[in-house]
Amino acid sequence: MASYIGRRKFLATLGVAAVWPLAARAQAYPSRPITIIVPTTAGGPPDTIARLLGERMRITLGQPIIVENVTGAGGTIGVGRAVRAEPNGYTLSIGHLNSHVFSGATYALTFDLVNDLEPIALLTTSPQVLIGRSSLPPNTLVDLIAWLKANPNATFGTVGMGGPGRVWGAHFQNIIGTRLQFVPYRGAASFVQDVIAGQVDLATPEGSNIVPHLRSGKIKTYAVLTKTRWTAAPEIPTVDEAGGPALYSPFWHGLWAPKGTPADVIAKLNAAVVEALADPAVHARLADLGQEIFPREQQTPQALGAFHKAEIEKWWPIIKAANIKGE
Repeated sequence: MASYIGRRKFLATLGVAAVWPLAARAQAYPSRPITIIVPTTAGGPPDTIARLLGERMRITLGQPIIVENVTGAGGTIGVGRAVRAEPNGYTLSIGHLNSHVFSGATYALTFDLVNDLEPIALLTTSPQVLIGRSSLPPNTLVDLIAWLKANPNATFGTVGMGGPGRVWGAHFQNIIGTRLQFVPYRGAASFVQDVIAGQVDLATPEGSNIVPHLRSGKIKTYAVLTKTRWTAAPEIPTVDEAGGPALYSPFWHGLWAPKGTPADVIAKLNAAVVEALADPAVHARLADLGQEIFPREQQTPQALGAFHKAEIEKWWPIIKAANIKGE
């Protein structure tokens, strides 16, 4: 009897020993700094959002959040680095419509944007806004369309040759029956400055890139490329209200981890993101930037996964039909 009891204690001890490392690992995460890879230049919307979230997530997670900008090839270099990282929760990928949707149709990727990433949370959205240089004669989108038909080869600034501005512009020119001259830039800040300087006629930057210029008189704003008006500038009509083609192009942001990251780690990261987005100071700062936070029920890994797939299914056929390629 004594030997039986002793054997049971021994087996129970083995069971505890087998489970303990997993439990200890879960409790210990994170035990060192976490890196968020931003696939765009410093100062752009993904970079700003990552830094705002990272500072607040540090409080919840108890570890610093390091933001690393890895640019190039429509964001694919940065996303690729995150995909190849160890799936341990210490390397994350923030991205948006361009880096995590459009790039898959415009570049030959060595990874799968859906199957090689674990969704963590949907973050924010901001509309693309059709803007023009202040000296353009038309003041409304209807008048702009008529002017573009009479003045083909107006210049149109885009980020690279395969980004959302290029895709929307290509669709727009085909619908209205004119030709645009697309001018590629490395970042939106550069072409916004050229629109302000009168060197480029039109562009469709993400709204947060033009917040400081909205009421300056330095640019003309023709429409937001969304179904609903933008809270940062509700006076700008939606594209269909303004009489344009109803191809909506909201510029949303999400957060991912490499495929295979443990579910408990994803849950802890998601909780930290949700807490950060609920912070009044973070909320106010994002609103100042023209960023709208997704509703709480959409801030889940499952919601990001479904939204991401739906965006790919919407945009990839449009991009491929237009034969748009990255640089």
